[in-house]
Amino acid sequence: MKSRRKQLTIFLEDKDANSIEAIRSRFNPKQYELIKSHITLCREDEIDNLEAVIHNLENTESRKFELYLGDLKRFSEGKGVMIPIQDRDQLFQELRSTILRNVIDIPRKHQPHITLMHPRNSTCTDNLFEDIKKIALPKKIMVSKINLIEQEIGKKWRVLKVYELDIASSE
Repeated sequence: MKSRRKQLTIFLEDKDANSIEAIRSRFNPKQYELIKSHITLCREDEIDNLEAVIHNLENTESRKFELYLGDLKRFSEGKGVMIPIQDRDQLFQELRSTILRNVIDIPRKHQPHITLMHPRNSTCTDNLFEDIKKIALPKKIMVSKINLIEQEIGKKWRVLKVYELDIASSE
């Protein structure tokens, strides 16, 4: 059994994360302690060939872009709460394809989202969900950095390396 795992993730910028982090710290303190609010870009099984993935990251010409947040959604039999991300221009999927080029022929479609309450260590109720829905959340977030992160199982995630996306706008 592996004692460490790695992922590529997009951490929310502080200005976008404030209300989301307030929800997470109040309703899911265990997950809040393990990792900041984020969108998982590539899971550990997708980046087994880390050398090729890093090569793609270091040579990407992808530009920063915006993603739009959808309405809150319960999942995992109502125990968890997430914010689905609307990938209107398929830029998230394009970024995944770029990173996984020559690693995975056809990357699976990964639905981007931000987890507010992880069912592994919290349980949402109807009343909690109504309370969370009253909190103002950002409508969009900027994707400008990709983080290679690692976790020793059960411990806090740590950033190994940050990859900046091109600073020019994608418009």
